[in-house]
Amino acid sequence: MKIAIPVDEKSLESKVCVSFGRAPYFLIYDTETKERVFLNNSAAASTGGAGIKAAQIIVDNKVSILLTPRCGENAANVLKSADVKIYKTGSVYAKENITDLINGKLSLLDEIHPGFHGHGGN
Repeated sequence: MKIAIPVDEKSLESKVCVSFGRAPYFLIYDTETKERVFLNNSAAASTGGAGIKAAQIIVDNKVSILLTPRCGENAANVLKSADVKIYKTGSVYAKENITDLINGKLSLLDEIHPGFHGHGGN
């Protein structure tokens, strides 16, 4: 199973980025092989629609689960249409969130916000 997490640095010990669409990188972690890949988030510099573009990156990389502190409505719709489950992070560190997910300690993200549509917000 592949898990994606928006992160501030290319490290398993990185902090989770509070902004999904504007995260500098995505950590893609495979729970079976323990392989980790860091993707540059090309959507981060977008003037608008960063969340949708970021969600498409996640979908294109065949991720099953996204771990994030929050997610906008448009991005969530792209992810849900591709059957990507969205879980709310519980820790500020990527590695701890992966462990918590595997141990069943994270819950689905149910607070989807309307998004920041063109406001360049966090």
